[in-house]
Amino acid sequence: MAATIKPFRDRTEAGRALAVRLAGHASPDLVVLGLPRGGVVVAAEVARPLGGRLDIVVVRKLGVPWQPELAMGAIAAVDSEVETIREERVLGQVQVDEAAFARAREREITELRRREDAYRQGRPPTPLDGRPVVVVDDGLATGSTMRAAVAAVRRQQPARLTVAVPVGSPRVCTAFQDEVDDVVCLWAPDSFSAVGQGYEDFRATTDDEVRDALARASA
Repeated sequence: MAATIKPFRDRTEAGRALAVRLAGHASPDLVVLGLPRGGVVVAAEVARPLGGRLDIVVVRKLGVPWQPELAMGAIAAVDSEVETIREERVLGQVQVDEAAFARAREREITELRRREDAYRQGRPPTPLDGRPVVVVDDGLATGSTMRAAVAAVRRQQPARLTVAVPVGSPRVCTAFQDEVDDVVCLWAPDSFSAVGQGYEDFRATTDDEVRDALARASA
């Protein structure tokens, strides 16, 4: 498919396409974890036809203090433990000291826990030990938050761990093949520049949409 053509109308359509590719993963033991916010909308469309349990793995980017959009790391949590990923290349370039990194991490942990409580609304995390797990986002750009999510999930000792996205950087999608059991990336053009490149409608997902998706899945 030409890189100028957007393959997905929106996250819902992308999730349905991803579910078709993941049909072989269907199982009552399957857990599908979405990365809030946008990844949860995609994950909901994956979990439903595959008979899996929908849940979340909350992630937060650690932005450089004076350039917040530039990730110097990321954190993720599935349960009580928080995994931290450092982007050493970025840290070396911008020369963020350990104290500044620690402050950013603590600030984002507070926000991560706040969002986790808001999304779960009292529902406990789904046990992952010994179960096949698919971690879903709406796309892979730098991969920082997905690497943190994978580290947090692996700590829970799943039977099999798959990363699945509709859109991604070909370099990053390939790199994940060494970190998990399987990688599914539906569209990874050589001209990749941003996740939104793959969607006609890439408007921001709201907290209410995340809560609604989780509530419907648990009903």
